[in-house]
Amino acid sequence: MKEQIGFERLTGLIAFARAGSLGSYSAAARSLSVSPSAISKSIQRLETHLGITLFTRTTRSLSFTPEGRDLHERVLKLLRDAEEIEQVAKSARSEPAGTLRIATSLPIGVHIIAPAIASFRQRHPKVMIDLRISDQISDLVEERIDIAVRIGELADSSLIARRLSPYRLGCYASPAYLATHGVPQHPDELDKHETVNLRYQSSGQVFRWPFRIGEKEVEIVPTSAVIVDASEGVLAAIAAGAGIGMATNFMADAWVKRNELVPVLANFAVERHNITAIWPQSRRSNPAVRAFLDMLID
Repeated sequence: MKEQIGFERLTGLIAFARAGSLGSYSAAARSLSVSPSAISKSIQRLETHLGITLFTRTTRSLSFTPEGRDLHERVLKLLRDAEEIEQVAKSARSEPAGTLRIATSLPIGVHIIAPAIASFRQRHPKVMIDLRISDQISDLVEERIDIAVRIGELADSSLIARRLSPYRLGCYASPAYLATHGVPQHPDELDKHETVNLRYQSSGQVFRWPFRIGEKEVEIVPTSAVIVDASEGVLAAIAAGAGIGMATNFMADAWVKRNELVPVLANFAVERHNITAIWPQSRRSNPAVRAFLDMLID
């Protein structure tokens, strides 16, 4: 009779799969909410049991041995199958329950997802929310994310996707700044004003401001004395009177309601339809995912 796999070996396989996918013991430890030493010990025990070395380790890097690379693909398939079994079991319950892992970027997380959590949990109190806000793209399958909400065009993938409501992208400034410097009537007048622009952390490129002029959409890159690498920082700077900045309406609305910001060049604002909810095929019938998606669409 074949020896059955034990719990300790299962934890070793999970630690190995996560460390191999994320490239370090510390990253694997963070994703599994354990210590790096626990990851290291689990993998060492697994290597001892298997009689092979899975990783080549240096002080700065972690790379597969040939045997480790082959085993990693097999372990990932095993864990995906286990995940699918869990999702099938969850879908058998009609009432949403369990932990819902959501990944999104900072603007969407702060302005759309986080404010909706209280209302969602009032409707579905058995669902616990694990919200992960980062501008880094998550691997939904590897990190066991149930649903992600992203802004921008998505690469083709096997994930299920649903476009959400459109939003507007336009200029804003503080009432005090406009009282002192006047209100521009056309994008061409921006070169006479102070502007605050966004720099993308991922690429280091500054944001190109789009405007709808007649039937065309044109882009300009203003000469900005202030450049910030976080959208929240842009809003805070322009609300303090640093100049004119560009933001989405779902980010700026709260500032406008408090009379801290005023729309500028509203007739030239553009509409975007690129906020997308995505989720793995294995989550298709998960009641919590369906309920959360319904709320986003509403």
